[in-house]
Amino acid sequence: MKSLRIGVAGAGHLGKIHLSCLLQTPFELVGFYDPDAQTRERISESTGLRAWNILDEMLDNIDCLDIVSPTLFHFELARMAIARGIHVFVEKPLTETVDQARELVRLATEYGVIVQVGHVERYNPAIRSLSGISFNPRFIEAHRLAVFNPRGTDVSVVLDLMIHDLDIVLHLMKDDVIDVRANGVCIVSRTPDICNVRLEFRNGAVANLTASRISMKNMRKIRIFQEDAYISLDFLEKDAQIIRISEVAAPGEGMTIQTVDGVKQISVESPPIMQQNAIQEELTDFYYSVTEGRPVSVTLEDGFRALSLAYDIQQKMGI
Repeated sequence: MKSLRIGVAGAGHLGKIHLSCLLQTPFELVGFYDPDAQTRERISESTGLRAWNILDEMLDNIDCLDIVSPTLFHFELARMAIARGIHVFVEKPLTETVDQARELVRLATEYGVIVQVGHVERYNPAIRSLSGISFNPRFIEAHRLAVFNPRGTDVSVVLDLMIHDLDIVLHLMKDDVIDVRANGVCIVSRTPDICNVRLEFRNGAVANLTASRISMKNMRKIRIFQEDAYISLDFLEKDAQIIRISEVAAPGEGMTIQTVDGVKQISVESPPIMQQNAIQEELTDFYYSVTEGRPVSVTLEDGFRALSLAYDIQQKMGI
């Protein structure tokens, strides 16, 4: 197995999780960088990993950089790494602005490096269980609700939570958005804490998304309606169901329903769920994209599209 050195930029809540997961991947983890001295000392003592206090020195000793810093620093960290020919994994949202994301797309092409964006819900066992399903959605409904947590309120709920579902919807639809309608309300923050969005695609399909970070309970569900199936995904419970309506195979067997075209049979399928660590899986995929040239699961262009749509939504809400 090819040796590939990686370092982590950012050792906050999510950074600590990435450090733990990287130890379970084929990467050679050389340590981490964080600008806060107390954080470096605390994390180094608890993990036994090297804490670099000078970013340039860590960059001189790695082949790949895992960026898990606050979004404000994503662009500069990625820019520095890409200019050195270092491959980059960067957490979502890709950058603070759309212009920064566009520049990273240009730089990655210029320097010929691989960049993967950490839209981790692509690796949720619920959606991974549907790898053999052909998607042709006509309507998608998504709900992402979270109990209030002050962490993340520096941005709107669109960039904080909804961006997960924006990436999933764009991935499933595979078409251009032609109309965006959005409403948001500020409750406890200076940016919207709850919002509802309606997206219309060029092929006539529609997606309706709701996100809230002031809910009394957590919910992460997506329902997909297409001509041959209704697909329900629960990202929180890591569960999936596929409901199909077909011709009656054998009278008296299974559930049936009366339709305008006569009696039809209903079949309910629960695909097997492979329990896995989504962050570990996405980082492992990143390793093989770099070492073996496998396609990147969540490309830089994917991250750019999700971010660009998120800002279109915010503009509709007057942000």
